Parts: sequence; structure tokens; C-alpha cells
Amino acid sequence: MYKYDTYDQAIVDARVEEFRDQVKRRLAGQITEDQFKPLRLMNGLYLQLHAYMLRVAVPYGTLDGRQMRMLGTIARKYDRGYGHFTTRQNIQYNWIKLEDAPDILADLATVEMHAIQTSGNCIRNISSDQYAGAAADEVADPRVWAELLRQWSTFHPEFSYLPRKFKIAVIAADEDRAAMRLHDIGIQLVERDGELGGRIFVGGGMGRTPMVAPEIKDFITAADLLSYVEACLRVYNRYGRRDNIYKARIKILIHELGADEYRRQVEEEFALVKALGIDPPQAEFDRISAFFAAPAFGPDDGAVADRSDPDFAVWLDQNVKPHKQPGYAIVNISLKPTGGIPGDASADQIDLMADLAERYSFDELRVTHAQNIVLPHVRTADLYTVWQALDAAGLAPANLDLISDIIACPGLDYCSLANARSIPIAQKIAERFSDLGRQRELGELKLKISGCINACGHHHAGHIGILGVDKKGTENYQLLLGGSGAEDASLARITGPGFDEDGIVDAVEKVTNVYLGVREDGERFLDTYRRVGLDPFKEALYG
Repeated sequence: MYKYDTYDQAIVDARVEEFRDQVKRRLAGQITEDQFKPLRLMNGLYLQLHAYMLRVAVPYGTLDGRQMRMLGTIARKYDRGYGHFTTRQNIQYNWIKLEDAPDILADLATVEMHAIQTSGNCIRNISSDQYAGAAADEVADPRVWAELLRQWSTFHPEFSYLPRKFKIAVIAADEDRAAMRLHDIGIQLVERDGELGGRIFVGGGMGRTPMVAPEIKDFITAADLLSYVEACLRVYNRYGRRDNIYKARIKILIHELGADEYRRQVEEEFALVKALGIDPPQAEFDRISAFFAAPAFGPDDGAVADRSDPDFAVWLDQNVKPHKQPGYAIVNISLKPTGGIPGDASADQIDLMADLAERYSFDELRVTHAQNIVLPHVRTADLYTVWQALDAAGLAPANLDLISDIIACPGLDYCSLANARSIPIAQKIAERFSDLGRQRELGELKLKISGCINACGHHHAGHIGILGVDKKGTENYQLLLGGSGAEDASLARITGPGFDEDGIVDAVEKVTNVYLGVREDGERFLDTYRRVGLDPFKEALYG
């Protein structure tokens, strides 16, 4: 993984001291909250319903044991003993005192972490495939390009004050594990005639007006990729709406211009940008690539996991994925226990995951956009030992991609923008479907919950999505079906009138019962929905 040089460290240290002075002036009353707000947002500090919330960047979801352990220390020292892993592959702390914020940033800086560009109308945390460097189906390690984009975008003078926030994802496989087409820019690294390059998708996103990004370039060579992304952003920065927050995202610009006209303008801009020489020289690309060299894998010892423990066998089947290196496996750690809060981990659990990474995964962890954690490089021979440690810490629910592996935003329990609570709904659904045998009978079923139209819980991309709304002062929940954030990206449709808190749980159960009654062999919930359409589900829900 990437390691700071003196330049990187100096940037982060300088930002800490700058913010320390800003906080000091705010606490002394020398600047108002309105004056302070843009300054704190530049450092990932939000003012929520009950306290300040700090969002810490985890670039492309990759961190080591030392960094993970610091996240646990911050949870224990400055928060209420836990952190919340998010759909941007970041972590949030929900109970921060303003006077502590500079000290937290200083502690983060000691382990090469920060909260820069985790808020504001800038290029946010670059996201990527949580299996990068371990997946057998990738054509290259996408994190090299994610890191290159991170360095290019940090404090970019043209793109620090965009019309609206901007999100980029990079993958390198046909299977999309990062919801790439639901980003402002999605990049899929591909090979064409032996040459590495990228397919470029622009204009995706969720929120008030969800859209799946259209393909803008079917292939741009790797040597030109950075210039092309810069051209995409320049066109947006020039014409994106700054007079209307609801029409400010690039997806609206492309919708109004049309993909063809946007593409024409990008190509025109690209010809100018390419002459500027911003693409990295080969030596710099090689320098960054070296940080992502494969670990020192040992030889395949032919070990086979002992499946005599039935609980371990189920976890093995559900949460462990194949690795490109024989003798190794990818371990998914579910942060979705029955009755728990999706994405939350206690300080002790964070410490344990750091320990396991150092001992069994070449000191590497990943945060996923589904609010789970990955140990990317675990020897097959160590899987049972790792599972025992996870199980003892409450970190071994065998529910990856099942109905209880729920994505949920913090909702009205924390967020000042929310209209309804998300967490209790997630807990009630997980409890309703707590029987693991029942979950496995349903198979892959991605359920996602948002507490408002901003869609931080990705409800538009759920096989089953739930949107909390305010209906005359009462929390009401709309049910959506048929979304996907994968390579078959699609947007879910609202089924009809909403439900109250208990009614939405019943509605989810009715929908799953319809699925079980009409599915054909081998069909996922999403496949069945696409085959039979919305009507059978609506009939069961509304009569």
C-alpha cells in the first residue's frame, strides 16, 4: 500500500495546524459558525443532530494494522467507543467534541491519515474494488490508478470548488464490486489488443435524481487516462449549475446536454489538456506502482479447510472468496450482526481486526462500500484460526450478500438531513430474518436503506430498497424493487404507497415470499424480479 513521502506528510501536518488555529478562533468567538462552517467541512467535520461528526478518509478502502488500530484508539479516546464504516469506504465518528477535533487530526497524521476532502464541493475519497490485488478476474491493480487520482485531485486548484461534490470509482474487472456506474465518474480498466486502458462512464449517482452513468469513452489508453478525466471535470466545472443545488451534479449536466454533446465537448477539451503534459512520466507511475506490488506469498501448501465444524463451514461458504494466489483466500468480515447497527464496530473489534491483519493478511485490510471489512490475503491453512477469533468477537455473521447484510445510513438517529430513522428498520428486518437457513434459502438479496432522498444508504441500488420520508410529521417508508449497483446496474422502482415502521418489515417479508413462490432454478431475487416484473409484488403488497 502507498506510503507517505515527506511532501505528503508535510501537507497533512500543515493542514492540522491550520485547522487547530481555526478551531481556537471559533471557540474564542472570534469567528461565527457561518464563517467556521466551510473551514470545518474542508476537514470532514459536520455538525449533526446531537454532536459533531468527523469523517476520516480511507483512500480506496485500503489501510494497514497500524492505521486500523489508530481508528480504534480514536473511537475509544474521543468518541463513545465505536466507529461507523461508510459506503464511501471511510469511517465516521458521531460524537466528537469540537475542541478535540484538531487533536484527532494530529493523531491521524501520525499514521498517514487525514479527513481532507471528505466533505465539500470537491473530489471526494476515490473508491475502488475491495478485492483489488487479490481478485483473479482483474486486469491490473486498480488501486495504482486510484492513488494516482488521489494525488492529482488533492487540493486541485481548479476542482476544489466544483458546482457540487464529485465521486470517482476505479475498478479493473468485469464484475463491478464498487458500484462504479453510480459515481460521477466510473473507470473500468480493461485490456484492448494487449494495451491497458480504461472505459469511462460519466454522470451516475443517486440522491434526488438517480441515474446510471452512460459510457462516454469506450477506451482511452492508460497513458492518456488522467488527461481525459481532467477534461471530463473541466467541462463540468465550466457548465455545471451553481445557481441550483438540485441541478448541480454532473449527471444533470449530461442529462440536459445529452451524452453525445458532452462527449464531443470532452474530446475537444482533451485535445487541449493533453498538450499540458499532466499525465505522469513513467518513472512516477512506476514509483506509485511499486507500493502495490504483490505480498510475499508463500508456496501453495495444498491445505484444505477442515469443514467438520458446521458453523465454520457455513461461514466459509458465505464469507470467504477465491484468491488469485493458490493457497490463499479473501476473508469478508461482516459488520452486520443480528440486532446490530450496520457498519458499526467497537474499538475492541477494530483492534482485533488490526491484529488479525498483521498476523494473517500481510498487514492489510479493506473497507467495502457495503460497510464491511476485508482481510484480502489469508492463507487457507489459517482460515479456521481467523474465524475462531472473529466469532469470539461477534464479527463472524455468515451473511455476506444475504438479506441481513444491510446497507443503512445513520438516518434520523444522527443526521440533521434525514427524514426518518434507518437503523431501527435495519435491526427489525435483520431480526425478522435472523434464521440463517432462511437467509440462505433466499440467496443473494441486497437490501439498502436510506433515511432521506440524499440516498446515503444507496436505496436506489438495492434489490430491495427502502426510503424513509416525512409524511405529515410521521416517519413513512417507501419500498423499492429491482435496483443493482453491480455490472448489471439498474435503478429500483417504487412499489406504491409507503408503510409505517412495522409495516415496512412486513412488506419486505411479503416480497420475499412472492419471490420464493415464483422463482425458477438458479434465479436470484433480482433475476426473478426482472423476469416477472413489478405486478406480482404489488399485488401481494396492496391487494
